[in-house]
Amino acid sequence: MRIARFVPTGADPAFGIVELAADQGDHPDTIAVITGDPVAGPVQYTGARHDLADVRLLAPVIPRSKVVGVGRNYAEHAAELGNETPAEPLIFLKPNTSVIGQDEAVIRPSFTEDLHYEGELAVVIGRICKEVPPERAQEAIFGFTVANDVTARDLQSRDGQWTRAKGCDTFCPIGPWMVTHLSVSEAQNLSITTRLDGQVVQRGNTSQMVHPIPELISYTSSFMTLLPGDVILTGTPAGVGPMTPGQRVEVEIDGVGTLSNTVVAG
Repeated sequence: MRIARFVPTGADPAFGIVELAADQGDHPDTIAVITGDPVAGPVQYTGARHDLADVRLLAPVIPRSKVVGVGRNYAEHAAELGNETPAEPLIFLKPNTSVIGQDEAVIRPSFTEDLHYEGELAVVIGRICKEVPPERAQEAIFGFTVANDVTARDLQSRDGQWTRAKGCDTFCPIGPWMVTHLSVSEAQNLSITTRLDGQVVQRGNTSQMVHPIPELISYTSSFMTLLPGDVILTGTPAGVGPMTPGQRVEVEIDGVGTLSNTVVAG
């Protein structure tokens, strides 16, 4: 199931279930409206339905408390920046004010000259949890989405820590929707492709993670409580690089979707 958050013409934001033409169902390329917030509790269909072309997709979830990032979780990416892979997950936080959705602009602040894309699989947490054993990680997951862990690489190097480099407004595009049909084992074997103005710049697979999804959930929840709607970014494959105003970045993950955003100058 694909769950999106969207704005219909002349109406307030809502959640809905997306049906694509590839599904070969009765309502191709539409979104069926549901009540409430599916991450927070039970929902029902309202009976309303819109063409996808007639709505604006938003970030599929606004994290209630935090976005958890994981650094250097692909060995080739760590190596391309001259780093070792960490023995334990390298955790950082992005504020929920950094989150934007499909087709929203990534704003390059005036104080950075080296803004990078980082295509990633993101995990959406579905329940309050603490000290989750790896074998029970599936129980903590609501679904998966696509993310771009936007990073001001010059600030990351200059500041000595990553808050400003990764936490600016618009530095966490996610979308275009959440998928709830994937198991952890399925999510651990998905191809990730990032394109810059249509040219492939990253190509990897989630099977290449140094620390797999169950370990990330277990490790993170060992020292902080995870809440419904929290998002864990699972790391990026090799091939990161600069993006400049006017360029468009697409991150595609098989079985999840394609996230697209354009860079603008701030």
